[in-house]
Amino acid sequence: MAKVMVGDREINIPQFNIGGLAIVVVVAVVWMVLTAFYVVEPDEEGVVRRFGKWVRTEESGLHLKWPFPIEQVDLPKVTQVKEISVGRVLREAKMLTGDENILLVEVKVQYKIKDAAAYLFNVRDVEETIHDATESALRQVVGSRPIDDPLTEKKAEVMDEIQTLLQNMLDGYKTGINILQVQLQDVSPPKEVDHAFKDVQSAKEDKEKRINQALGYRSDVIPKARGGAVKLIREAEGYREERINRAEGDAEKFLSVLREYKKAKNVTETRLYLETMEDVLPRVEKFIVDEKTGNLLNILPLGNLEGAIRKGGKK
Repeated sequence: MAKVMVGDREINIPQFNIGGLAIVVVVAVVWMVLTAFYVVEPDEEGVVRRFGKWVRTEESGLHLKWPFPIEQVDLPKVTQVKEISVGRVLREAKMLTGDENILLVEVKVQYKIKDAAAYLFNVRDVEETIHDATESALRQVVGSRPIDDPLTEKKAEVMDEIQTLLQNMLDGYKTGINILQVQLQDVSPPKEVDHAFKDVQSAKEDKEKRINQALGYRSDVIPKARGGAVKLIREAEGYREERINRAEGDAEKFLSVLREYKKAKNVTETRLYLETMEDVLPRVEKFIVDEKTGNLLNILPLGNLEGAIRKGGKK
């Protein structure tokens, strides 16, 4: 330091090192550049905090902010799918169904961030919150349904109901989480009753098998019966048409004969007689006998009378 006398007093004047100041300025500029610019990747969102308070959220790209420690930026992965499991330990897995049975249930939840700012600042421990909310939703849904629903018959419906309830709970907490899928990994009864449960399931499967067999038999028999019925109806209709046509033809024939008969009765009678004889005579055995020399006894079936008498005697 330089000393200067002013009157009777000595004043110390500090000496500045220009080289050291330049270094400080350069370091400050580099610091500002390094902490003022930041890059948000395509799978991220930039959540900017000013003195610890959220001020804005930026999309992917190069951005500028106040240097640290004025502003800070968090870069959560908003497209990354995360998952947690509930029910791996017995305390979490054991739950009571709506028909007062006990089940061991393990569920896997897949989720991702839909609101980065809410995800970072509204909940202290997001994974623990999701875990607890999942367990609560799982117990609520399973506890309102019979044991068969999560096991076999309505498993998909149970998963959808859990997902809807869980999403509503997390939205109520403003967690900024979107539930993508809820999947029941393992659903089973406790070991103490596992054998009895398997017997029940086997009986139900046998019941379903018999029902399916009966339905298959019905599906096979009914079409055949319907086909047979249609066939009989068609045959009956054909027979009806045939009889009607024949009756109409006979009636028309009779009417035509009647008309001719009215025109010439003697001629018509003779024609009918001849036509009848022509139809009858070819079907009988005929004998021609001379009126003068013929003897009807020669043509009578007298040779069979003895056999006929014997047969009559036996009776």
